Amino acid sequence: MLILILYFFIFILAVQIFYYLGIFGKFAFAKIQKIIPKRIPISVIVCAKNEEENVANFIPLLAEQNYLDFEIVLIDDASSDATLAVFEGFEKQYPNIRLVKVQNNEAFWGNKKYALTLGIKAAKKEYLLFTDADCYPTSKDWITAMSSQFTMQKTIVLGYGKYEKIANSFLNKIIRFETLLTAIQYFSWAKTGHPYMGVGRNLAYKKEEFFNVNGFIDHMQIRSGDDDLFVNQAANARNTTIAFTPESITLSRPKKTYKDWLIQKRRHVATANYYKPFDKLQLGLFYCSQLLFILLPIVLLSFQFQWILVLSLIALRYLVTWIVIGFSAGKLKEKDVVYWYPIIELVLLFTQINIFITNTFSKPVHWK
Repeated sequence: MLILILYFFIFILAVQIFYYLGIFGKFAFAKIQKIIPKRIPISVIVCAKNEEENVANFIPLLAEQNYLDFEIVLIDDASSDATLAVFEGFEKQYPNIRLVKVQNNEAFWGNKKYALTLGIKAAKKEYLLFTDADCYPTSKDWITAMSSQFTMQKTIVLGYGKYEKIANSFLNKIIRFETLLTAIQYFSWAKTGHPYMGVGRNLAYKKEEFFNVNGFIDHMQIRSGDDDLFVNQAANARNTTIAFTPESITLSRPKKTYKDWLIQKRRHVATANYYKPFDKLQLGLFYCSQLLFILLPIVLLSFQFQWILVLSLIALRYLVTWIVIGFSAGKLKEKDVVYWYPIIELVLLFTQINIFITNTFSKPVHWK
């Protein structure tokens, strides 16, 4: 029996090595990306609901971008605070700001996708660049960096949205590492020709891609997924690329409690249930192989069965994964979280189990 468990453990190790070297290595060992500025007309789209403090701080950073031809489309999704008033002030201050006021619609009550659809239709430029109300670019050349990856064929650009560092916060390291690992996955699969998701904190596409799939209509009833479900539906090997220069990154304010972060992750996991079958399969296989890689050695080592071989295989796996994650973290300026990798991985695995069980019995809460 133990020998069968050992063989199964070796198989799981092979699966993990395949993911990290065969898939994630596509991004980890990719060449440094260059920015070649292009004069593409861009509409930067921001949808906000009850975000008066964030938009007051961050919209000026968008308005001050070093880019010749861009507008900012601000969407107020029926906010009950002063968000609309802040937006109206910016509309008077900056000539390239366009304001879209969304009233609650009985058919699409509180649905962000409805609000985004109105904003996309109001946008005057053919290329759209999305970020969230609680996000801001790390550089005045953010639009330049993201738009530089567009070509005649590549009309969807996946960017990276990282989270701010909070000193002496282990939760912050967990959040940032999980965000890093997610980016490694969707960047790497995009480079293999199988793009499956993107993040609305930093995503760009040509307007025609939105209308080619009839916008969000196929998943309008699902409150989340204006970013990842859209990319899962519209992206393919021909039309999708990635942007990962330092100038292309956006920053967001992270959750400060484990409970709030868990609620956020529950939404993301629930949305992934609507991905294409292949994408659900590859994600499920990856997380199952991670979990089994932790559990199987515990069984073998508890019986001291081939313990030298087992420890050697464990060391091999962590060497490979640390190298791949380390190179990826270097590209995305997240090196400090890699030092905590083995511990954070354990926390994330059991968080995933918690989310799976919780989502099975109750639905997560979505847009505000």
